[in-house]
Amino acid sequence: MTRPPLRQGVPVVALGGALGAVARWALSTAHPDAATAFPWTVFGINVVGCALLAVLPAVAVVRRSPALAVFLGTGVLGGFTTMSTASEQTAHLLETGHATTALAYAAGTLLAAVGAAAVVDRLSTPQERLTLEDEEADE
Repeated sequence: MTRPPLRQGVPVVALGGALGAVARWALSTAHPDAATAFPWTVFGINVVGCALLAVLPAVAVVRRSPALAVFLGTGVLGGFTTMSTASEQTAHLLETGHATTALAYAAGTLLAAVGAAAVVDRLSTPQERLTLEDEEADE
């Protein structure tokens, strides 16, 4: 997929990123986790975000619109998901003596996020995946 020109892409990504970050903040505020507990809210945000990122290439309107692709992918979902918060939460759990929870969180986030993307990928047929790959190769 081609990218939009920089002068169009920057404001599109900025707007999408702001929307995604506000959505993440709202969920984290509405569903706070105790400082020493498993951070379920950010865990869920990152797993759902990865699944949604995996869905984007299968959506025809997103494939046809470079601006929509960067708005939703890099912008909204990039602002929504957060490895920096996951890393900070893992470090905090380690610093406060909750090594088992920290390890479960770090490994669980990675495994669940990759697993979510794999599940989404498998919702399509092998022929559909080949068609998507062929479409992308043509651009």
